[in-house]
Amino acid sequence: MSQNHFILDVLGIKDPNIKVQTVEEEKIGPETAREITAKLTYPITRCRNCGFTKVVRNGYRKTHIRLASLDGVRYELILWKQRYYCKCCNSTFGAITSLTKENHTLSKKLKSQVMQLVKQGLNGELIAKICHCSPSSVRRTIIERVQPHYRMAKLPKHLCFDEFRSTKSTMSFICCDSETHQLVVKLYDRLSSSIINYFENRYSKQERAQVQSVVIDLNAQYQSLIYRLFPNAKVIIDRFHIVQLAGRALDNSRISLLKTLDKHSREYRILKSQWRLFHQKVTTLRPEKPVYLLGINEYMTRQNAVDLITNKFPRFKAVYDTYQDITLAIAGRDSELLMSAIRDYQTTKTEMDTTISTLRKNLKAVINSVKYEFSNGPLEGINRKIKVLKCSCYGFANQEFFFLRIDCLFA
Repeated sequence: MSQNHFILDVLGIKDPNIKVQTVEEEKIGPETAREITAKLTYPITRCRNCGFTKVVRNGYRKTHIRLASLDGVRYELILWKQRYYCKCCNSTFGAITSLTKENHTLSKKLKSQVMQLVKQGLNGELIAKICHCSPSSVRRTIIERVQPHYRMAKLPKHLCFDEFRSTKSTMSFICCDSETHQLVVKLYDRLSSSIINYFENRYSKQERAQVQSVVIDLNAQYQSLIYRLFPNAKVIIDRFHIVQLAGRALDNSRISLLKTLDKHSREYRILKSQWRLFHQKVTTLRPEKPVYLLGINEYMTRQNAVDLITNKFPRFKAVYDTYQDITLAIAGRDSELLMSAIRDYQTTKTEMDTTISTLRKNLKAVINSVKYEFSNGPLEGINRKIKVLKCSCYGFANQEFFFLRIDCLFA
């Protein structure tokens, strides 16, 4: 095998019509590039335009092709392409190669290298630096290679609904499959009209009737449109949002109680420094093991610290017991305990009243959260990756291009 053929094999160039002439190192700006000079020529019998056979060679045309980097070094292919002249139609045309698209300077392998880095969530400038091209070339490659999805071939039976912050503080709708975690759709906004139009225009009523469940947060807007779009679907409130709502009510009750206490009192120091104890499950407090509690500067059991507060403040005790019942019911998937915690609750004139009122309004969907295994966990994981992408790329100004970058992550 000749040295020229070896160079072509190393660079992954399979076109037999390309003949390497020289390989040199050249200084291009701040970096050193390896320039490979080659010729592209092959015999041709008929004109590309008119089809007649009166075709003659007509010199060469110099072109530059950016090759994929092998060892972090920039590779440039200076390719002299054969020109042809047709004596019948007086037209000229050049030799073509599969190495790149016609009139393009980036090779197909370099574009594939760019897309591999794009799928890892790197920002455009870093990808351009690694691949030795411009950020605008990276952007054009993404737009060329990634097409926005119109719809899924088959609508999943179990869906998750949520939203995420896209560009310019706009909240966008997102939906995924609860079982396979595959992204179903992203919409530019979260308006009910946009969501309804998307599903009604792309899926028939029979397809939408096959959806069995939809997991949502405590957004009342979603519930109203779910019954219209998916008449046979069961609405499931995400378990995390139920616990979060009850935990926020517990914290607000604790803070309100703190404001009424002396800052030097024992109770104040327990509520202030050991607030995490009130969020722990009763089964994990371990009443038999004394520990040193920072902030209180005493040895006592965690259960004793909680009892000191709940025994002295009965209103806070009612809030605390309700929170514990809700968390234990959700953790143990006990629908009866969850039902009794919501229905048997007595008003305490705290924020827990609002929480229980919200859960009562959505009681059927709340009970479904412990009956079924589905949750918004997969969608929260997708949203996390989207946030990391935004952070690594320092935000996006164009929402359409942002959605293309998201498609690259989950392609």
